[in-house]
Amino acid sequence: MIQLKKILFPTDFSRCASQALAHALHLARRHQAELHVLHALVLHGYTNGKALSAQIDLVETRLEQVAADRMRAVTKDLTVGIPVVVRAKKRGISAAPVILEYADEHDIDLIVLGTHGRRGLEHLFLGSVAEEVVRFSPCPVFTVRESKEPILTKAIERILVPVDFSTHSQRALTYARELAGVYDARLQLLHIIEPVVYPSFYSLDRTSFFDWMDEIEVEAIRQLHRFLGTSGGPEVPADHFVVRGRAPTDITDFASSKNSDLIVIATHGLTGMKRLYLGSVCEKVVRRSRCPVFTVKAFGRTLVGEDRTGVA
Repeated sequence: MIQLKKILFPTDFSRCASQALAHALHLARRHQAELHVLHALVLHGYTNGKALSAQIDLVETRLEQVAADRMRAVTKDLTVGIPVVVRAKKRGISAAPVILEYADEHDIDLIVLGTHGRRGLEHLFLGSVAEEVVRFSPCPVFTVRESKEPILTKAIERILVPVDFSTHSQRALTYARELAGVYDARLQLLHIIEPVVYPSFYSLDRTSFFDWMDEIEVEAIRQLHRFLGTSGGPEVPADHFVVRGRAPTDITDFASSKNSDLIVIATHGLTGMKRLYLGSVCEKVVRRSRCPVFTVKAFGRTLVGEDRTGVA
């Protein structure tokens, strides 16, 4: 069973933050967890000039006053069904480090935050707080992308789990089974076969990867059934899918075509040059997905007990 004691909900008082709040509240009430509501006080365009220091101090003071008023408005009705609601404001040069530092200082089990879903040049120049939090957070992260119609917690009926048969995806599957129990949802196990073309001399009788495709798909389905059977978590209904394509594009395309309501995906924790060259499937899914994404860490804090595979 997922053990949630402390949930962090960072807010910038935007529409996407308010949509994420519904999911933070649902999980906090379901698990009787503390809810920490955090606002990062970020003042853009700091100047070292002494002539502006007094003005900057005034702006900071005013920002804190506005933040305090908005924080009270956001949290005034949150006490029902939640043991503890902690309101916090913390200064920083950017939002993501403030969120990560707070999560580390207070032993947060889960971060729930909204994402504006920026793409293209806007994403290039402004970056993504959600992606940075997903990349460096020591605990799982639940991201909710802003949408015209908020995704209600009771509307989560299908949970998509991309599976690459690694220990990381097995951990994600354990979380997905637990979440399926929380939301009374059905699992969608997905394995993506990424075609690779080899030179003809690699085989005497088959010259194309596609010559093996039908056999690979049959075996992949069989392995998905086995993978589910050896993972931890409660018994929940599940469907198994194998598609040909490229992750992460086909993960989000599949989610759209099959009406997935939540994606549970593991991050391999790539850093440095490896991440620069290979990228992160998880971060791209967070950026592209229109439905919420629950990111399971390949490192750091775990919220589930030891499962039958020995993966914590």
